[in-house]
Amino acid sequence: MSASRRRTRPRHSRGESCVGQLLQLTCGPIGHGGFTVARSDEGRVVFVRHSLPGERVVAEVTEGTEGDKFWRADAIEVLEPSPDRVVAPCEFSGAGGCGGCDFQHVSLSAQRQLKAHVSMEQLRRLAKLDWDVEVEAVDETGLGWRTQVTYVPTRTGFGLRKHRSHDLVEVDECLIATPQAQPGASGSIDSQVRGVTFKVPTDGFWQRHKSAPEVLTSAVLAAAQVQADDVVFDLYSGVGLFARFLAEAGAGSVHAVEGASDATKAAELNLAGLPVEVITDDVARWLTDAPEQVDVVVLDPPRAGAKARVIEEICARSPRRVVHVACDPASLARDVALYATHGYHLSNLRAFDLFPMTHHVECVATLTKIGSDLR
Repeated sequence: MSASRRRTRPRHSRGESCVGQLLQLTCGPIGHGGFTVARSDEGRVVFVRHSLPGERVVAEVTEGTEGDKFWRADAIEVLEPSPDRVVAPCEFSGAGGCGGCDFQHVSLSAQRQLKAHVSMEQLRRLAKLDWDVEVEAVDETGLGWRTQVTYVPTRTGFGLRKHRSHDLVEVDECLIATPQAQPGASGSIDSQVRGVTFKVPTDGFWQRHKSAPEVLTSAVLAAAQVQADDVVFDLYSGVGLFARFLAEAGAGSVHAVEGASDATKAAELNLAGLPVEVITDDVARWLTDAPEQVDVVVLDPPRAGAKARVIEEICARSPRRVVHVACDPASLARDVALYATHGYHLSNLRAFDLFPMTHHVECVATLTKIGSDLR
């Protein structure tokens, strides 16, 4: 059915809007998304941004009607602050400000603790695993790390969008951005890792934190433990970051699979002279006819995760190790649960604070066959 003929269900009103209503709330645990979970005096669940667990705040409702199961709100006044609260370094953060950062009001060490809590909760809830997660620090300030920022031109300058909104906040700088990613800059995102310069398409994917390519490459190589003559799949391979160093680590052959043709064109340049086959294809489709023998699989899927079809095809080939890179703890937990149904268990997990001042966290998970002595 075409989009023009597709029927949609009528939306039913859930009552009068409650946007703008003020509530005094005691904030509960951190939720996945950068907010705390609170309850109003009437028992309604409220997701409160710019707050911390245990704080007593005045919150202004930003989304919600009388009939909704939960509301969203911003803390606009802190009545009883957490000891982990700090003065936000950025003037554009906070209620009504730029939506790019969730944790400007939280100390860096507490940010990592919150992300660890969310990661553990998602693994417990979705994968039925009790796993002690430690989020490793990557930089000391949490500022000046982001290599790409999407600004929206305004009549007088540049803007960034508010949280869950198309409304703009005009900014003269972004404190988490590198100098090359400030408003009006036109710096290249080509990057050097371990002495190798990687060509990256202008609109192509590259790790956002300036230290992420090195940090993640080291973690992936340590987890993969490539041996001589190994056959390796590098899935969602982008411009070939991991494939390059997996090949240099001694793999006999690497199949680098990526759906974006501009990325694979760059990968062919970045991987020239190495035993790497660069393949432009949808990962799930390619796996249906992929080689049956594979020793190590590395994958860095989109935020939504690898999902059932890809994981089934990977596990059917019985690789020695699967190294799964994920930027969303809920998606990772769902994928870990899927691996378990095919005989693979989580044998190691490292988490990195590659998105300071936000609720995001990057994980590198190692999956091995149940009953194997590999660690």
